[in-house]
Amino acid sequence: MPSTRARFFAAVFAVFVGLILVEAYWLHFTEAFSNRVADFFQRVQVKDLKGDPDIVIVAIDEQSITGMAEYAGRWPWPRSVYGEVVTAISAQKPKAIVFDIMFGEPDTDRPESDQHFNQVLRGLDNVYFPTARRDVAGDPFGVPIADLASAIGAVRNPRSDKNATIDIVQPAALASEHWRLGLINFDQDRDGVGRRYIVFKSAYGWRIPSLPARLGADLGWPLPDLEYIELGWRGGIQAHQQVSFVDLYVDLNSQKKTRPPNEFRDKIVVIGATAVGLGDIRVTPVSNTHPGVEILATAIDNLKNHAWLRTPPPWFTPVLGLALIVLLGIAFWSRLNTVQIGFALVGATVVLLGASYLAFLQHVRMPVMTPLLFGWTFFLVCALHDYRDERRSRESAIREFSRFVNPHVVKEIIAQGGLSRAGESREVTILFSDIRGFTTLSESRSPQEVVGLLNRYFSKQVDVIFRHGGTLDKFIGDAIMACWGAPIDDPEHAQHAVAAALEMADTLQAFKRELGEADADFDVGIGINSGPAVVGLIGSEARREYTAIGDTVNLASRIEGLTKGVARILVSEETMRRCGNAFGFADRGSFPVKGRAQGVRLFEPSRKSS
Repeated sequence: MPSTRARFFAAVFAVFVGLILVEAYWLHFTEAFSNRVADFFQRVQVKDLKGDPDIVIVAIDEQSITGMAEYAGRWPWPRSVYGEVVTAISAQKPKAIVFDIMFGEPDTDRPESDQHFNQVLRGLDNVYFPTARRDVAGDPFGVPIADLASAIGAVRNPRSDKNATIDIVQPAALASEHWRLGLINFDQDRDGVGRRYIVFKSAYGWRIPSLPARLGADLGWPLPDLEYIELGWRGGIQAHQQVSFVDLYVDLNSQKKTRPPNEFRDKIVVIGATAVGLGDIRVTPVSNTHPGVEILATAIDNLKNHAWLRTPPPWFTPVLGLALIVLLGIAFWSRLNTVQIGFALVGATVVLLGASYLAFLQHVRMPVMTPLLFGWTFFLVCALHDYRDERRSRESAIREFSRFVNPHVVKEIIAQGGLSRAGESREVTILFSDIRGFTTLSESRSPQEVVGLLNRYFSKQVDVIFRHGGTLDKFIGDAIMACWGAPIDDPEHAQHAVAAALEMADTLQAFKRELGEADADFDVGIGINSGPAVVGLIGSEARREYTAIGDTVNLASRIEGLTKGVARILVSEETMRRCGNAFGFADRGSFPVKGRAQGVRLFEPSRKSS
């Protein structure tokens, strides 16, 4: 049956697989964050780039709004002004003149101005004007697409609805024969930033081109079969060469020309507003105040030079996200160190972000942030789960070992990574302490009193063991087994055990005074031996205890049994030797021990007089 940990990771993995697929094909919650990172990469890379030199903007800037007042009055200007500019530019043989100005309503106050503009346009087949599709709700009240097909460059196919109508801005100031129109709708993404430009817009089976696509088709550019392109930006809000409208207008009306006579030859000239006060401002990845005419020029630039951003197929993002969590899942399943997994994920993040950054140089937008967000979230969930499990194990170990060793020793054990589940051989000192006269004591007291008395006694003696760095191995009836040298290394384990035994004898005397003369027979025997022993967690799968086993332990128990009638504390010759000159020792002779051919020489320790 799978472990709880295995079931947890399987469940988390399944949840993340579902979330990645739902995010990729439906929710798109992380799209805004991914877009912002891509926007940052673009700003860094394109800030010093310039647009196509064959695309020139005649900018209606703040300088023009002020300067043209002398010649054309306040904004909006008479259309005759544009006629004069078109006449001057067309004389230089540009490839195209593209307006980014809607001429939606006739000038009723100055009709002669509109007439002049239309006269200028007569015979020119390379002047383009914008239109925009309004809300689809207004389509039933619009005009037949078939009637506008030539003007807007609409392309029909066998599925086209020949009776469909569309609500579209019509340049009523212009004679219909001059309508060479294209859409300039610039839709924002959900975060309010515009990144894409229309190539073709589908409506009732018709394909209606954008203004850049209409121009590109007429100039013979190979166009992508896409509804949108994601714009590849060039520089900031002045990526393309700009000529101030007022400078051009003043020069063309001047007797002495100062501008180059062929500055617009073979150029694509885009005329539009850059003045912030005129309101044609949009939010883009490179600026929060991006003039619409510069966006139009960028779209034309992209189609002319095939410089729009390509994106991987739709499966790229979910597959990359799934690959990340599969690798992370394998790492956690294999119980690799969480810190190492984290560093590996940092490395993967740097590599993917670096690849994404370099991809922009090749006009490729790699959406890596969504996979990375899921990868980091998966890592944090699994790391927190492992941390919680580790903390529970630590707390369990602290609770368990606090019964046997001093709390500060427990913390040291945990800091060293806990106890090995495998046994190990250590040099230790083992102490056994058994109560003498317990039967007499129990006969004169109720069971409750006996238990209370033993608990008081054991508490005092265990405190002594802890103070001297010992480990309480176990209680065996009315006996205590303690160990020095495990689980924490202690080079002076024999000295500390003997010091504890001497203090235990003092504690016994104080306890006997509390009992009174009636319990004068209450006493203890303490046996101590040093040597190698196997220590570790020993027991069944259901219950294990940290203990020591081996001949050293057995001999310590035998020595405790030999104390009766000889001395309260007896230690082996090995323990005495390991204590050096720390204590005084009285030789109590050699004693036969079960299981040994030769007797064991025992010594009674005492404190040295100062």
